Amino acid sequence: MILEKGQKLLFIGDSITDCDRSKPEGEGLFDALGRGYVSLVNGLLQSTYPELGIRVVNKGTSGNTVRDLKARWQEDVIQQRPDWLAIMIGINDVWRQYDAPFITDYHVYIDEYEATLHSLITEAKQSVPNIVLMTPFYIEPNVNDAMRATMDQYGAVVKRLGAELELQVIDIQAAFEGVLQHLYPATLAWDRVHPTPAGHLVLAKAFLKEVGFVWDR
Repeated sequence: MILEKGQKLLFIGDSITDCDRSKPEGEGLFDALGRGYVSLVNGLLQSTYPELGIRVVNKGTSGNTVRDLKARWQEDVIQQRPDWLAIMIGINDVWRQYDAPFITDYHVYIDEYEATLHSLITEAKQSVPNIVLMTPFYIEPNVNDAMRATMDQYGAVVKRLGAELELQVIDIQAAFEGVLQHLYPATLAWDRVHPTPAGHLVLAKAFLKEVGFVWDR
Protein backbone atom coordinates (compact mmCIF):
# COMPACT_ATOMS: atom_id res chain seq x y z
CA MET A 1 0.00 0.00 0.00
CA ILE A 2 1.24 3.47 -0.83
CA LEU A 3 0.04 5.14 2.38
CA GLU A 4 2.94 5.32 4.81
CA LYS A 5 3.36 5.16 8.57
CA GLY A 6 2.02 8.15 10.48
CA GLN A 7 0.55 9.94 7.48
CA LYS A 8 -2.52 12.17 7.63
CA LEU A 9 -5.30 11.46 5.13
CA LEU A 10 -7.91 14.18 4.65
CA PHE A 11 -11.17 13.77 2.73
CA ILE A 12 -13.08 16.85 1.57
CA GLY A 13 -16.38 17.13 -0.26
CA ASP A 14 -20.13 17.43 0.21
CA SER A 15 -22.80 15.42 2.06
CA ILE A 16 -21.55 12.13 0.61
CA THR A 17 -18.33 12.73 2.50
CA ASP A 18 -19.87 14.53 5.49
CA CYS A 19 -22.33 11.85 6.67
CA ASP A 20 -22.94 13.63 9.99
CA ARG A 21 -19.28 13.94 10.90
CA SER A 22 -18.32 16.07 13.91
CA LYS A 23 -18.00 19.83 13.39
CA PRO A 24 -15.75 21.70 13.12
CA GLU A 25 -13.10 18.98 13.33
CA GLY A 26 -14.10 15.72 11.70
CA GLU A 27 -11.97 13.30 13.64
CA GLY A 28 -11.93 11.64 17.03
CA LEU A 29 -14.29 9.38 18.95
CA PHE A 30 -18.02 8.64 18.79
CA ASP A 31 -18.66 8.69 15.03
CA ALA A 32 -16.61 11.87 14.58
CA LEU A 33 -15.75 10.68 11.06
CA GLY A 34 -19.43 10.30 10.20
CA ARG A 35 -21.22 7.15 9.09
CA GLY A 36 -20.12 6.93 5.47
CA TYR A 37 -17.22 5.84 3.33
CA VAL A 38 -14.66 7.92 5.25
CA SER A 39 -15.43 6.02 8.44
CA LEU A 40 -15.27 2.73 6.53
CA VAL A 41 -11.87 3.63 5.07
CA ASN A 42 -10.62 4.54 8.54
CA GLY A 43 -11.93 1.30 10.09
CA LEU A 44 -10.39 -0.85 7.39
CA LEU A 45 -7.04 0.94 7.64
CA GLN A 46 -6.99 0.58 11.42
CA SER A 47 -7.97 -3.08 11.41
CA THR A 48 -5.80 -4.18 8.49
CA TYR A 49 -2.78 -1.87 8.83
CA PRO A 50 -2.72 -1.03 12.57
CA GLU A 51 1.05 -0.63 12.54
CA LEU A 52 0.83 2.35 10.17
CA GLY A 53 -1.24 4.59 12.44
CA ILE A 54 -2.86 6.46 9.56
CA ARG A 55 -4.70 9.57 10.79
CA VAL A 56 -7.98 10.10 8.90
CA VAL A 57 -9.81 13.46 8.88
CA ASN A 58 -13.26 14.16 7.42
CA LYS A 59 -13.85 17.68 6.09
CA GLY A 60 -16.98 16.99 4.08
CA THR A 61 -19.80 19.53 4.45
CA SER A 62 -23.35 18.79 3.36
CA GLY A 63 -24.68 20.87 0.48
CA ASN A 64 -21.28 22.09 -0.65
CA THR A 65 -20.35 22.97 -4.19
CA VAL A 66 -16.88 23.80 -5.44
CA ARG A 67 -17.64 27.44 -4.54
CA ASP A 68 -18.05 26.43 -0.90
CA LEU A 69 -14.78 24.50 -0.98
CA LYS A 70 -13.05 27.65 -2.21
CA ALA A 71 -14.41 29.63 0.75
CA ARG A 72 -13.04 27.14 3.32
CA TRP A 73 -9.97 25.83 1.50
CA GLN A 74 -7.37 27.59 3.65
CA GLU A 75 -8.83 26.47 6.97
CA ASP A 76 -10.02 23.01 6.05
CA VAL A 77 -7.19 21.92 3.74
CA ILE A 78 -4.07 24.10 3.66
CA GLN A 79 -3.87 24.72 7.41
CA GLN A 80 -4.50 21.03 8.11
CA ARG A 81 -1.25 20.12 6.32
CA PRO A 82 -2.31 16.62 5.25
CA ASP A 83 0.03 14.15 3.59
CA TRP A 84 -2.87 12.91 1.45
CA LEU A 85 -5.88 14.84 0.20
CA ALA A 86 -8.90 13.15 -1.42
CA ILE A 87 -11.32 15.51 -3.18
CA MET A 88 -14.83 14.55 -4.30
CA ILE A 89 -17.01 17.51 -5.29
CA GLY A 90 -19.47 18.31 -8.05
CA ILE A 91 -22.70 16.51 -7.22
CA ASN A 92 -24.46 19.62 -5.88
CA ASP A 93 -22.92 21.75 -8.63
CA VAL A 94 -24.92 19.58 -11.05
CA TRP A 95 -27.92 18.67 -8.89
CA ARG A 96 -28.99 22.27 -8.21
CA GLN A 97 -29.38 22.72 -11.96
CA TYR A 98 -32.07 20.01 -11.85
CA ASP A 99 -33.79 20.21 -8.47
CA ALA A 100 -33.73 24.03 -8.34
CA PRO A 101 -33.79 24.92 -12.05
CA PHE A 102 -35.15 28.45 -11.57
CA ILE A 103 -32.73 29.49 -8.80
CA THR A 104 -29.74 30.06 -11.03
CA ASP A 105 -27.72 31.58 -8.19
CA TYR A 106 -27.32 28.02 -6.91
CA HIS A 107 -25.98 26.68 -10.20
CA VAL A 108 -22.27 26.10 -10.74
CA TYR A 109 -21.82 25.66 -14.46
CA ILE A 110 -19.04 23.59 -15.89
CA ASP A 111 -16.62 26.40 -16.81
CA GLU A 112 -16.70 27.79 -13.26
CA TYR A 113 -16.45 24.29 -11.85
CA GLU A 114 -13.33 23.50 -13.85
CA ALA A 115 -11.60 26.84 -13.23
CA THR A 116 -12.29 26.78 -9.48
CA LEU A 117 -11.28 23.16 -9.01
CA HIS A 118 -8.10 23.74 -11.03
CA SER A 119 -7.23 26.71 -8.82
CA LEU A 120 -7.85 24.82 -5.57
CA ILE A 121 -5.80 21.82 -6.68
CA THR A 122 -2.94 24.02 -7.87
CA GLU A 123 -2.85 25.78 -4.51
CA ALA A 124 -2.98 22.52 -2.57
CA LYS A 125 -0.15 21.01 -4.61
CA GLN A 126 2.25 23.55 -3.10
CA SER A 127 1.99 21.92 0.33
CA VAL A 128 0.17 18.58 -0.04
CA PRO A 129 2.43 15.80 -1.35
CA ASN A 130 -0.35 13.47 -2.54
CA ILE A 131 -3.72 14.39 -4.03
CA VAL A 132 -6.42 11.98 -5.20
CA LEU A 133 -9.38 13.17 -7.26
CA MET A 134 -12.67 11.29 -7.09
CA THR A 135 -15.24 11.95 -9.80
CA PRO A 136 -18.75 13.09 -8.90
CA PHE A 137 -21.41 10.49 -9.63
CA TYR A 138 -25.11 9.85 -10.13
CA ILE A 139 -26.36 6.36 -9.36
CA GLU A 140 -28.38 6.05 -12.55
CA PRO A 141 -27.49 3.44 -15.21
CA ASN A 142 -29.22 5.28 -18.06
CA VAL A 143 -26.47 7.41 -19.61
CA ASN A 144 -29.13 9.34 -21.55
CA ASP A 145 -30.79 10.56 -18.36
CA ALA A 146 -30.30 14.33 -18.32
CA MET A 147 -28.67 14.61 -14.89
CA ARG A 148 -26.51 11.53 -15.47
CA ALA A 149 -25.28 13.01 -18.76
CA THR A 150 -24.39 16.30 -17.11
CA MET A 151 -22.68 14.51 -14.22
CA ASP A 152 -20.59 12.55 -16.71
CA GLN A 153 -19.44 15.85 -18.22
CA TYR A 154 -18.32 17.09 -14.80
CA GLY A 155 -16.63 13.75 -14.18
CA ALA A 156 -14.76 14.20 -17.46
CA VAL A 157 -13.48 17.55 -16.14
CA VAL A 158 -12.06 15.79 -13.08
CA LYS A 159 -10.35 13.20 -15.27
CA ARG A 160 -8.92 15.91 -17.51
CA LEU A 161 -7.57 17.89 -14.56
CA GLY A 162 -6.06 14.73 -13.12
CA ALA A 163 -4.21 14.05 -16.36
CA GLU A 164 -3.10 17.67 -16.73
CA LEU A 165 -1.88 17.99 -13.14
CA GLU A 166 -0.52 14.43 -12.94
CA LEU A 167 -2.77 13.26 -10.12
CA GLN A 168 -4.43 9.98 -9.26
CA VAL A 169 -8.08 9.88 -10.34
CA ILE A 170 -10.76 7.45 -9.17
CA ASP A 171 -13.72 7.04 -11.51
CA ILE A 172 -16.50 6.66 -8.96
CA GLN A 173 -19.21 6.51 -11.61
CA ALA A 174 -17.45 3.50 -13.12
CA ALA A 175 -17.18 1.89 -9.69
CA PHE A 176 -20.97 1.93 -9.41
CA GLU A 177 -21.55 0.61 -12.93
CA GLY A 178 -20.71 -2.99 -12.11
CA VAL A 179 -23.05 -3.08 -9.13
CA LEU A 180 -25.82 -1.40 -11.14
CA GLN A 181 -25.81 -4.34 -13.53
CA HIS A 182 -27.40 -6.35 -10.73
CA LEU A 183 -29.18 -3.87 -8.44
CA TYR A 184 -31.81 -1.18 -8.95
CA PRO A 185 -30.40 2.31 -8.19
CA ALA A 186 -32.63 2.82 -5.14
CA THR A 187 -30.93 -0.18 -3.53
CA LEU A 188 -27.70 1.84 -3.47
CA ALA A 189 -29.20 5.31 -2.95
CA TRP A 190 -32.87 6.13 -2.51
CA ASP A 191 -32.41 9.45 -4.35
CA ARG A 192 -29.60 8.19 -6.61
CA VAL A 193 -27.16 10.44 -4.74
CA HIS A 194 -26.91 9.64 -1.01
CA PRO A 195 -25.60 6.07 -0.73
CA THR A 196 -26.84 3.27 1.48
CA PRO A 197 -24.21 1.34 3.47
CA ALA A 198 -23.64 -0.81 0.38
CA GLY A 199 -23.14 2.32 -1.71
CA HIS A 200 -20.65 3.72 0.77
CA LEU A 201 -18.77 0.43 0.62
CA VAL A 202 -18.48 0.89 -3.15
CA LEU A 203 -16.87 4.28 -2.48
CA ALA A 204 -14.56 2.95 0.24
CA LYS A 205 -13.44 0.00 -1.88
CA ALA A 206 -12.74 2.25 -4.86
CA PHE A 207 -10.53 4.51 -2.77
CA LEU A 208 -8.68 1.67 -1.06
CA LYS A 209 -8.07 -0.08 -4.36
CA GLU A 210 -6.44 3.10 -5.68
CA VAL A 211 -3.98 3.25 -2.77
CA GLY A 212 -3.04 -0.42 -3.04
CA PHE A 213 -4.91 -1.75 -0.02
CA VAL A 214 -4.36 -5.51 0.44
CA TRP A 215 -7.48 -7.12 1.86
CA ASP A 216 -6.08 -10.49 2.97
CA ARG A 217 -2.80 -9.50 4.59
